[in-house]
Amino acid sequence: MHLSRITIVCVLLLALCAWGNPAASLKAGKAELKSAGALAFGPDGILFVGDSVGGAVFALDTGDKTKKSAAAKVEIKGINEKIAALLGTAADQILVNDMAVNPMSKNVYLSVSRGRGPDAIPVILRTSASGKLEELALDNIAHSKVELPNLPDPAAKTRGGSPRMEAITDLAYADGRVIIAGLSNEEFASNLRSVPFPFAAADRGTAVEIFHGAHGRFETNAPVRTFTTYSIKNESHILAAYTCTPLVTFKTSDLKPGNKVMGTTIAELGNRNRPLDMIVYKKGGGDWILMNNSSRGVMKMSAEKLDTYKSITAQTDITGVPYETIASLKGAQQLDRYDEANALVLLSGETGAMDLVTVALP
Repeated sequence: MHLSRITIVCVLLLALCAWGNPAASLKAGKAELKSAGALAFGPDGILFVGDSVGGAVFALDTGDKTKKSAAAKVEIKGINEKIAALLGTAADQILVNDMAVNPMSKNVYLSVSRGRGPDAIPVILRTSASGKLEELALDNIAHSKVELPNLPDPAAKTRGGSPRMEAITDLAYADGRVIIAGLSNEEFASNLRSVPFPFAAADRGTAVEIFHGAHGRFETNAPVRTFTTYSIKNESHILAAYTCTPLVTFKTSDLKPGNKVMGTTIAELGNRNRPLDMIVYKKGGGDWILMNNSSRGVMKMSAEKLDTYKSITAQTDITGVPYETIASLKGAQQLDRYDEANALVLLSGETGAMDLVTVALP
């Protein structure tokens, strides 16, 4: 009995240490990514990586913890060609899947596929204002992972491709939890999960439904493409964007295992478009949303009074939260906050060359 009590106390102490110091929950070893997609930073330089093929989210200790309130502006011309040279391949054989700025160091992290087929090799790269690119070594890195249940079958095929590749479409870290958007294998396939970090076992997540005004119907199988967290009337919400482009809010408190939740569609921003990234920032005494898109440019929207927009419940054209298109950011492929005054943007030019640059938040 005495030994059992000692064991219980030790386990509790270890758990408390892990919660107080998230990096303590990570163990050195090979992080065996099968794919590298969505990225998000958590505390203490910990990078979360979505692995749709492997059906898991990894937490990687980058060791990148030097705090900088601001850093020199980034301007790396032809970064796709530099990445290809580093990885020993051609520029048309790499894909930049996502980008995240470490809020502590302001260093930039990219999830990259070397190759474009099922055998593409996942790579995590890091760069800074100096322009030096380096690979984040995964052979012996402190890490942990959480495996996600009820994911689409890797062998399943649809007209749009493999649903498994959309098992994880976006990630965010907020209030000690990793929020994961993507698809499940359930009838209501669109899914939002909220997983505690340090990682515990992931649950089934929350099935989410929306009314898509442009399509004039309810949808349960379209995944959230990009999202951010935002407080509306002092309550945490998910602000999510879907293909073709409804903007929808969900209460974070509704993300419970097995729940089915109806989102509130507060805007239709134009069809034949895929939202890519979304950030929230402060400027001129107000809160603003910046979202880049596949075919409708970078949109700037006010984040004020989002609760005042009437829920869209009938077929409609563009309506709801108004937006302004930022013409100077044409070709934005990736977008993230850099510091209080600037965004980091991966811009694609007409020749196919990609430039990584910091720009003033509009």
